[in-house]
Amino acid sequence: MPVFFIPHGAGPCFFMDWNPADTWNRMAAFLKGVSATLPARPKAIVLVSGHWLEPGFNVTGSARPPLIYDYSGFPPHTYELAYPAPGSPALAEQVAGLLGQDGAAARVDGERGFDHGVFIPLKLMFPAADIPVVQLSLRADLDPGAHLEAGRTLAALRDEGVLIIGSGMSFHNMRGYGDARFTPVSAEFDAWLTAAVEHAPAERDALLADWTQAPHARLCHPPGGEEHLLPLLVAAGAAADSEGRKVYSETVMATTISAFRFG
Repeated sequence: MPVFFIPHGAGPCFFMDWNPADTWNRMAAFLKGVSATLPARPKAIVLVSGHWLEPGFNVTGSARPPLIYDYSGFPPHTYELAYPAPGSPALAEQVAGLLGQDGAAARVDGERGFDHGVFIPLKLMFPAADIPVVQLSLRADLDPGAHLEAGRTLAALRDEGVLIIGSGMSFHNMRGYGDARFTPVSAEFDAWLTAAVEHAPAERDALLADWTQAPHARLCHPPGGEEHLLPLLVAAGAAADSEGRKVYSETVMATTISAFRFG
């Protein structure tokens, strides 16, 4: 299986009216098209979202994970969206075991459900909700190296038919969305990010580990707020020796947003 880093939009943006009406259409079309590019139907999905941070890595272990509507101020119907994908307790234990063998403390959480960084994009990517899904948390210290290494420990799952997805946003400064002053800022950061992803794997990982040295890095991901970028580092780690490339990019709300595929 390849590995993806995808944008998950703004809250339930794909399932409500927006102004302009087509704001999220191209991103939605990209997400809807991902499954057709895969070599086979995934046996399961491991997804790391920018909306779950824990002191150590955690994994959802419920067989029937509920949904967490972790957004506010949206229309009432967006709190009734459903995505009844099964979990996989066995895969959760396997993920936690792999992380533990590599020295990263990991815990299986049998109660937690899927946040909107999971179920919103997956409703577009795999609308039948019939593929088992396990969510992996970020680590609250936001250490780049730790997240790259976590991805590396999970790379072997790809050979078992597991699709690994990082779900976040390549630009995530809430004050920058809709502000034309951030258009060139986000574009320059995105150009650096794309070049880093497309380097040879060893150089790629070194560049991403030092991502704060990118142009305008802290304007695009403010200090302590890089949780939407770190799923890319997990994805890059899981890519191992697979090359990366940009597979989607557009200007949304005056900022450049991109997605990347490895393998």
